[in-house]
Amino acid sequence: MPIEIILALACLGCCTGFLAGLLGIGGGMVLTPFLTMLLAMASIPDQHIVHVAIATSMGTILFTSLSSVRAHAKRGAVLWNVVWAMAPGILVGGLIGPQISGSLPTFWIALFFACFVYFSAIKMFINTQPKPSRHLPGTAGMFGAGTVIGVISALVGAGGGFISVPFMTWCNVKMHNAVGTSSAFGFPIAFAGTIGYIWKGWGLETLPGWPFTLGYIHVPALLCVAVTSIFFAPLGAKVAHSIDTKPLKRIFACLLFVLASYMLWKALTSI
Repeated sequence: MPIEIILALACLGCCTGFLAGLLGIGGGMVLTPFLTMLLAMASIPDQHIVHVAIATSMGTILFTSLSSVRAHAKRGAVLWNVVWAMAPGILVGGLIGPQISGSLPTFWIALFFACFVYFSAIKMFINTQPKPSRHLPGTAGMFGAGTVIGVISALVGAGGGFISVPFMTWCNVKMHNAVGTSSAFGFPIAFAGTIGYIWKGWGLETLPGWPFTLGYIHVPALLCVAVTSIFFAPLGAKVAHSIDTKPLKRIFACLLFVLASYMLWKALTSI
């Protein structure tokens, strides 16, 4: 790849790593649209660019999430009982998501995502308080919630924070704990989603193949982003634990508004 693209991917990794630590997201929803633009200059066929961008984004979350969760765990922000309860559903959903992605038109996936994220962002931005009696569901409910998070995250190449953080705060989990716990969801989501996209794109003759692509994963882009993102995730986590929870919610909500608007635009331009 040209040096300009390599440097752009490295800078992108810095930004997504920082966001992963700050907001408990895998960074994928920021990474995917930029990868779509950069991979168009890296000889990826037009019909595969979005799938390759999403799949590569999932792969980078494998690295970003480990760095981010380590930083949050040091501060005692990760609720491991919640992680273990939701992880089985997340793994199942993460495997299902790539299969759905290859079957549905971009319009419906993007439109559904945009509407869902707009709703979540509005709820978080106005800071509606959950009922004091509301709490996390039981085993079946946690499995179901994990499956939904895994499916949608794999569909859009994200780490799940844009769903899991609002879900946990809605269930009266403190914001810092929700962000820290969400960072731990990134690895099982990314692991299952990466396997799913490798499987789905395996053997496609229209892709460059190894060492450039592994299924739908673009290996050089993955390495460029991952190397820089792992250094900036701890910095984001440090900042997250040094600011008040209310501004943190507003920051997260503003990010959701931007991402939802992009996905809405993506849906309309795909018609």
